[in-house]
Amino acid sequence: MKTKTKNVLIFCGIASLFVFYLFNRVALVFEGMPGNILERTNTAIDQIIPAISKEPFMIGTSKISLIAGFVGMAIIWLIFIYNFFGSKNFMRGIEHGSARWGTAKDIAPLTDKEPDMNIPLSATEQISVRKVKNFEADRNKNIVVVGGSGSGKTYSEIKPSLLQLHSSYVITDPKGTILPESGYLFTENGYELRSFNTIDFTKSLHYNPLSYIKKEKDILKVVTVLMENTNGEGTQSGEKFWKDCEKLLYTSFIAYLWYEAPPEDQNIPTMIEMLEMCKVKEDDEDYQSPIDIMFEDLEKEKPNCLAVKQYKKFKQAAGKTLKSILISCAARLAPFDIDELREITLYDELQLDEIGDRKTAFFVIMSDTDSTYSFLIAMIMYQMFNLLAEKADNEYNGTLPFQVRCLFDEFANIGKIPDFQHLISTIRSRGISCMIILQSLTQIMSIYKDDADTIIDCCDTFVFLGGKSTKTTKQVSEMIGKTTIDNQNINESRGQTGSYSIQNQNLGRDLIDAAEIGRLKRTECLVLISGLPPFKSKKYPTAKHRRFNYLSDGGKPLFDIREMREHSDEHFLDGVSAVQEVNLSELNALT
Repeated sequence: MKTKTKNVLIFCGIASLFVFYLFNRVALVFEGMPGNILERTNTAIDQIIPAISKEPFMIGTSKISLIAGFVGMAIIWLIFIYNFFGSKNFMRGIEHGSARWGTAKDIAPLTDKEPDMNIPLSATEQISVRKVKNFEADRNKNIVVVGGSGSGKTYSEIKPSLLQLHSSYVITDPKGTILPESGYLFTENGYELRSFNTIDFTKSLHYNPLSYIKKEKDILKVVTVLMENTNGEGTQSGEKFWKDCEKLLYTSFIAYLWYEAPPEDQNIPTMIEMLEMCKVKEDDEDYQSPIDIMFEDLEKEKPNCLAVKQYKKFKQAAGKTLKSILISCAARLAPFDIDELREITLYDELQLDEIGDRKTAFFVIMSDTDSTYSFLIAMIMYQMFNLLAEKADNEYNGTLPFQVRCLFDEFANIGKIPDFQHLISTIRSRGISCMIILQSLTQIMSIYKDDADTIIDCCDTFVFLGGKSTKTTKQVSEMIGKTTIDNQNINESRGQTGSYSIQNQNLGRDLIDAAEIGRLKRTECLVLISGLPPFKSKKYPTAKHRRFNYLSDGGKPLFDIREMREHSDEHFLDGVSAVQEVNLSELNALT
């Protein structure tokens, strides 16, 4: 039974006892009065208070007094029954909607008492980065931030999160400005700093997706992410058959390298060399390319290995078909013809599987105007999520030692992360969370199509920083909901029979409509958290953060990326024994 109903029953019970007592005493006085019924009734009502004051604990036991008491009690319960079962639910004051603006009292249960352990959302709203024991106040840490160009997405959302220093961070950095502006924040607070730079590969650490292959199933993951984010330009590249054939070839090549090649050759450049040696002659089906011979030799030793099985399936196609597939493969891997890209993928320095082991800041620098290398970034993110989730499960009983916060600035420029709609719903339990930053909601819908709603639904928090996209402002208004307002109509007619009337009524309207959202002040934002009323607040005052002086905005010089490389090398050399100089002439004398 609901609490409200219980309270009403308790009230009715007390009221019925009081009315029984009152009617009983009135009837008792009535019985002792002379005169007719009306006179006796009036006299009894007038004298009831003095009678009760004189004998407050007296209860009449006569037939009339008892009947009167029970009649009074019955009246109370009849009123209750009528209101409970026969009345309509008017929902006074919220007939058309109950939306209201949130207050400090609403957000308080979600806020951590330790300031550094919060995720800043606005000047007045923040949520704990830690799991809250109170289930009612616990929210996942996935956040969607939407704001047009110049709305303060980096300054008001990303930088405040970085200044908290409560997690390991993975930051996408369009234009490469966030790393120079915040580098000293991390190097001076015990963080390991890493960077992958698709704008200038000479300033980047190396990334080799094949170095993370530990099991055969990992080979399929690498192939999937490669094909999801690159395009085969053959005449039939859009058809499933051709893509499946490409997948067979990539899988066989990578599996061959994993089985047979030395570690230094297990990389994409070697795979491309294999592709270049893979020849087909339409007029000679008996022709064997160097690659055919390699797999034939492997089949003799390991006939049931994945590489052999996949390559044999690929070779089942006719010569003309195989040639078309090879053309599509060459087109898909065309970006790797660039020497810089081949060099950057020769070996790996990113150590993606160790980001949750210690405090790490990993910057992924990408162009906001050129999506040529977006597929590399998507590969990095997909591998990172899977590697960290597996490590959490296998080594840390389900949760990483350091939470990993992924701050995806310009999320639409990353490329499509395969299976992201499932990843974002499962990584939260491993201590991994995402802040997805967009210019409008249509951006994520154009990339993830029907899965976009699933991704947004997996984020308990939504922040709108401003923008003029009508689709976005309309959706935000619908998410906030409607409220009930009072409306007054005044009607006046003039003339010989003039009249004047005032009519009050309730109406429903959006708490804030799409047009009003589009006119938000540049200093204002909207914060929506599942299960709470929406908040209309000021944007976070980054300049007031106690660590603001670590940023270039706060007076620190710009961080030199070359120092990042030196910082990485220092960590790489940790634990390496000192090298003792040896005089070669002394060694020669011993021979």
